[in-house]
Amino acid sequence: MPADKNLRQVLAQPSGARFYRCALQVNPCAYLKRHSKPLPCADEAEYNRLVVEACKASDVEVIGVTDHYRIRESVSLIQAAEAAGLAVLPGFEAETKDGVHFLCLFEPGTEPDQIEAKIHDCGVHSDNEPSPSGKYDCEELLAEAARWGVMCIAAHVTTEKGLLRVLKGQTRARVWRHGSLIACSIPGHTEDTPQEFRDILVNKDVNHRRNRMLAVINAQDISSPADVAKLGAITLIKMSKVGVEGLRQGFIDPATRVRLIGHPEATPHSALLYIGWQGGFLDGSELRLNGNVNVLIGGRGAGKSTLVESVRYALGLSPLGPDAQKNHTGIVQQALRSATRIRLLLRSHRPAEKHYWIERTIPNPPVVKDETGNVLNVRPQDILPGIEIYGQHEIAELARSPEKLTGLLRRFREGDPALENRKSEIRRRLETSRIRILEIRKEIGLVDEKLAGLPALQETLKRFQEAGLESKLKSQTLLVREEKIVATLRDRLLPFQELMAQWRDSLPIDRQFLSTAALDGLPGAAILQRGDAVLEKFNTEAEAALKAMARAIEEAQAGIGRIEHEWQKRKEASTAEIEHILREVQKTVSRLDASEFVRLRKQIEDLQPLSGRRHTLVNGLEAAFQERNSLLLEWEEAKAEFARSLERAAKKVTKKLAGVVRVNVAPGGQRDPLFALLRDEVGGQLQATIERLSGRVDFSLPEFVSACRGGTARLVESFGLTQTQSDRIAKATEETFLKMEELEFPTPTGLQLNLAGEGQPPIWQDLENLSTGQKATAVLLLLLLESEAPLIVDQPEDDLDNRFITEGIVPKIREEKERRQFIFATHNANIPVLGDAELVATLKPDGAGHAAIPPEELGSIDCAAVRDNIGEVLEGGREAFEIRRLKYGY
Repeated sequence: MPADKNLRQVLAQPSGARFYRCALQVNPCAYLKRHSKPLPCADEAEYNRLVVEACKASDVEVIGVTDHYRIRESVSLIQAAEAAGLAVLPGFEAETKDGVHFLCLFEPGTEPDQIEAKIHDCGVHSDNEPSPSGKYDCEELLAEAARWGVMCIAAHVTTEKGLLRVLKGQTRARVWRHGSLIACSIPGHTEDTPQEFRDILVNKDVNHRRNRMLAVINAQDISSPADVAKLGAITLIKMSKVGVEGLRQGFIDPATRVRLIGHPEATPHSALLYIGWQGGFLDGSELRLNGNVNVLIGGRGAGKSTLVESVRYALGLSPLGPDAQKNHTGIVQQALRSATRIRLLLRSHRPAEKHYWIERTIPNPPVVKDETGNVLNVRPQDILPGIEIYGQHEIAELARSPEKLTGLLRRFREGDPALENRKSEIRRRLETSRIRILEIRKEIGLVDEKLAGLPALQETLKRFQEAGLESKLKSQTLLVREEKIVATLRDRLLPFQELMAQWRDSLPIDRQFLSTAALDGLPGAAILQRGDAVLEKFNTEAEAALKAMARAIEEAQAGIGRIEHEWQKRKEASTAEIEHILREVQKTVSRLDASEFVRLRKQIEDLQPLSGRRHTLVNGLEAAFQERNSLLLEWEEAKAEFARSLERAAKKVTKKLAGVVRVNVAPGGQRDPLFALLRDEVGGQLQATIERLSGRVDFSLPEFVSACRGGTARLVESFGLTQTQSDRIAKATEETFLKMEELEFPTPTGLQLNLAGEGQPPIWQDLENLSTGQKATAVLLLLLLESEAPLIVDQPEDDLDNRFITEGIVPKIREEKERRQFIFATHNANIPVLGDAELVATLKPDGAGHAAIPPEELGSIDCAAVRDNIGEVLEGGREAFEIRRLKYGY
C-alpha cells in the first residue's frame, strides 16, 4: 500500500486551469540597442538577469518574447527565463504592410529556425532595418498565423501603430471582425481608453460588432526591469497548460479566463481539494480538484456516482430523501465496500486559510486531522459547514418537499446570525418550563390527595376533644409534635447536601483553554493569560468554601445527633408516664380508644405542614407560569423574526433570479405539527377540525391554546369547531396545551418558473404544476446562488433539458465560479464547455470491477486529451456543439 501523500505533495499536483500572470511583450536587450533606448545595465546577460528577477518579483510565470521581426537576438533572454522556471512563448512582433502591429506567439520550446522561417514568410529577410514592415496586410497576416498555428494578438490597438489608430472605415471594421482575431492589447483598463475606441472594445459599436467579443488584454512593451511592475504590462490568463491552445481558449472565453490587474479577484472560499481511495471500486485512484468548476465525465458504470457518494460518506452527511438514501447506501455497500478507506483534503478559509484531512474507513466514523496529521476532536461539518451534495435525481426529490426547499433559503437570510441558536435555546427553556410545571402540578395533586383526609381526621379529633381525652393526653400530643420537629431538623440539611454534590462535580474549573499552547498565536494572549490566575484563585477559594460547607454540615449533623440522642432519652422517660395515663383513661372512658387518639394526633401533625407546602407549591406554580409566559412572548417573536428573515430572503433570491424564478414563503401556513399533536393527544374524528383550522388564514397558535383552556364554548365560538370536537379538545390535559404552545409551524417555500423563451412575455408556473425537469431547474438555480461552500451534483442533466441548462444553469455557474467550488458528474457537454470547467476528469472502468482516473487525461479544454474525451463521451445541445466548433476547430 503506497504511503499517504502529505499536504505539500497533494497541493503540488496539477488541478486543471488556473490564472497565470503573463507578460506577453518582453523585449530583448538588442531591441533597446537597436532603437537607442537607455540600457538599465552593462551587458545583455545582466539585462536578462534583471528582467527575469523583476518578472519573478511580480509573480509573472509566463512571458512572451517578441522583438520586431527578429528571434535570434531573443534566444539568450528565452534561455535565462526558462532556466529561472518561467514559461516562455517565443515569437516576434509583426508590422503589416498597412502599418499595424501584431504579436505572434509560438508554442514554448519552438526552435528559432522555425520562427525565423515564418518571419521570412512575412517578407522580412534582413536585420538591417530597426522595425521593418512585412508583405502581408492585416487580414492576410491573421489568415497566415491561423495556418501556422500561432497566436496573433493585435498589439496596443489604441496607440501608435495600433489597429484602431491606423486603420479607418470599412477596412478597420473588417479586420476587427476577422474570425482569426480573438485578442487585442491596450495600455490599461477599457474604461480608461479614449471614448472613440471604448464602444468598439466593449462590442457596442454597430460597425465593429462581433459575434463574440474580442479579448482585451494588457501587454505593454517591457524594455527594462522597471517596466514589469507598470500598469498595463501584465494580464492574468487562465490555462491548464501554458501554450498557444491555452491562450486561444482563454481569449475565446475572456469573461472567465482573462483578468486585468486591478480588476476584482476571486473571492476566497472553502473547497474540497483532494480525494483518494484505498480499496473498493476506485482502489488506488486519486483526484486533485480545482477550487472552481470540476466536471466528472465517463460512460455509465465508470464510477462518477461512486465518487460523489464517497465524498458524502467521508463527510458523514446523509441524503435528504428516502430514494437518495437508498441509492447512497447501495453504492457504499456494493461499490465502495467494507474496509475501503476514503481520504479527503479540505480547505477552509474562515477565519484564516487552513487545510484539514478527513479520513474514513467503512464502516467506521470519519476522523478529522490537521495539516500535519494530528487527530482533532471536531466533525467534518464543523470544518466545511454548508457543503451541499446531491446524488442522481436527488434535486428532483428535494423539489417535492416545500419544507426542504425552505432549508435552501436559510443561507440567504440576513439579520441576526444567532437567531436559530436563540430559537433552540428558547425551545429548550420552554421544555424545561413544561417539565417543571408538570412536576409542580403533580406534587400539588399528591399533597391534595393527602390533605383530602385531613377534615375527617380533624372531625374525629374534635369528638375526642369533646370527650375530654385531649386534655388528659396533652403530654402525648406535645410529644408527637416534638418528634415531628426533631425529624424536620435533618430534612433542612438535605438541599445543602445535594448542592454540595453538584459543586464537587463542577470543581475544579477546567483551565486548559487558557494554556500557553491554546493561546499561541493570539495577539491578545498576554491579556487572556491573566484569566488563568483568576480561575485558579477561584478554584482554590471555592474548594476552601466547599470544605467549610462540608465541615458545617458535618457539625450540624453531629449537633442534631446529640439533640436526637438527648430527646430520645426524654421520649423514653415520658413513654412510661404516658402509658400509665393511657391505662387510666381507658378505665374511666371505656367507650374511647386512647391509642387511636394517639395515632390520630400523630396523623394530623404529619399532615398539617402540607398545607404550608401546598401554599408554597401554588406560589411556585404561579411563578413558573409567569416565567413561561415571558418565554412564550420571546418564542413567538423569535418565530416571527425568523419568518420575516425568510420573506426577505425570498425577495432577495427573486431579485437575483429576476425573470427566471420567483420565490415566495408562507409563514405559519403548514400546520401539520398541530394536527399530529391533536391526533396523538386528543384522537377521534379530526378531519373536519383539521380542514377548518387549515382553511383559517389568520390562525394564531397562542389564541387557539387560550381557547382550548377556555373550554368548549370558546372553541366553538372562536374557531367554528363542532361541539363534539371542541369538547374533546377542551378536555385534553394541561401537558397537551403546554406542548401545543411550544410548536413551530414549518414555513413552506413556493417556487415559480418562467417558461417563456428569451425576449417573450413571462409565463409563470407554480412548482407543483411543472415537469420533473422544470422543477429540478428551478431548485438548481437556487442551489447555485450565493454560498462559500462547495456544491456537488451527480448528473443534474438527468432531470433538465438543454435549453434550461444553457439559458439558466450555465450562466449562473459562470457567474458564481470565482466565489464557489462546483463539482458536477455529467454526460452533457453544455456543463464543461459552456460552463468553462477548470478541471475535467475522465473516469474509466477496466471491466473487472474497478475504475481509474488517468492523470494524463486531467485538465481543462485546452488539453487535447480532455477535448477528445469530451467529444467522445458527452452529448450536448446545438449551442454546445457550436462553441465546440470554435474551441476545437471542427
